[in-house]
Amino acid sequence: MTTWTERLHPTRLRKRAGGLLVDGFFNGIARAGKLHPQSRPSRHGLEVIEDIAYRATGDRAHLLDIWRPALRARDGQPLPTVLYIHGGGFRILSKNTHWIMALAFARRGWQVVSINYRLAPQHHYPAAIEDACDALVWLVSHAAEYQIDLNHLVFAGESAGGNLVTALALATSWRRPEPFAQRAFDTGVTARAVLPACGMLQVSDVQRVRRRKPQLTKFIEDRLTEVSEAYLGPPPHDDLTLADPLNFFESSAQPERPLPVFFAGVGTSDPLLDDTRRLQAALDARGVTCETRYYPKELHAFHALVMREQARKFWADQFAFLDRLGLSPK
Repeated sequence: MTTWTERLHPTRLRKRAGGLLVDGFFNGIARAGKLHPQSRPSRHGLEVIEDIAYRATGDRAHLLDIWRPALRARDGQPLPTVLYIHGGGFRILSKNTHWIMALAFARRGWQVVSINYRLAPQHHYPAAIEDACDALVWLVSHAAEYQIDLNHLVFAGESAGGNLVTALALATSWRRPEPFAQRAFDTGVTARAVLPACGMLQVSDVQRVRRRKPQLTKFIEDRLTEVSEAYLGPPPHDDLTLADPLNFFESSAQPERPLPVFFAGVGTSDPLLDDTRRLQAALDARGVTCETRYYPKELHAFHALVMREQARKFWADQFAFLDRLGLSPK
């Protein structure tokens, strides 16, 4: 149990204040953005089915939204679908703060299944990836009901969500010992493509970022440490494979099913830049397609500010990648 003295320690207080600042910033942007008339799904011919339970727990963490083109949904045909998992350092934010991501895909004709999941530090690893696996199981079992085209399925997410979609790709390509990972594997379904934007693909050993970038600010170092400690919980840690999917991809373990192709975009001023570089190298070594795009001087999650030029370029590059794969809605 944490004592009052520990709670009032300057380092702890600094980390807490920084975390609240980040949380407030992103929640504020999300709320402000929803005031714009163009944020309304109906303006784009979209419909949104909100707060569907994918686990029968009664917990808001186990709800999802479905965004889809209204006219295409009415014709009864299967819809190419994105399973979207939001970021927020495993600690903050939700499907509601990430409505802009769902809107961006849905405007291009995709159906988007955007999920909540249990957050740290109340729920340590592997709670978040367990929820992601169970969301996939729900998606597969309700494919007919919601016109989900399992042959045109994409996993997408940013930051912590990039970690979770990469770990989900791992869990559907290798048979794992965790019961929740087995449930996902046993669906027989995996993504055709995985889109981990600016992913934190290794949660352990945050000092690797400091070793690569000695001039890292204390504010950023605090945020990375906070994420790692909150998600992983106190040591000792057992198997961190699904928290550190990048490390596993760098191993020699061969999958039982082929890994999907990847598209990974990241800003060159993102402290997590090296995770994307390592992902490219690891997948290259495996002979798996990974198209990586680097955006000069851009910060972490820059693509969420969709009005900016580099953000628009990111989205155009990502959609062009899906077009070339023949996955995009016709």
